Amino acid sequence: MKALPLTTELTGIARRVVWFEDPNQALADPIRFSAYAMTYGTHEDMKILRQYLSDEDLKEALAGAPPGIFDGRSWAYWNLKFGRYPTPPIPHREFPST
Repeated sequence: MKALPLTTELTGIARRVVWFEDPNQALADPIRFSAYAMTYGTHEDMKILRQYLSDEDLKEALAGAPPGIFDGRSWAYWNLKFGRYPTPPIPHREFPST
């Protein structure tokens, strides 16, 4: 996926959807940032993000989404939107057995 520019609009989105870290850090990983935006962003946020990312980029973000970001509803919506049906399992963390 291509890098995201540090625009005022994207920085504002990063401050809201990845509130717990610096926007520059959040935007440095476009797949992770896109996953947060698809889960917590507004319709307006996604309109802005889609000025920079194609459908293929967002499909890549779904395919490489880190565990623990998507909720079930957002996961189902974006997978259906991009024709990933049946919806694959939501990314989850694997804990080693002891």
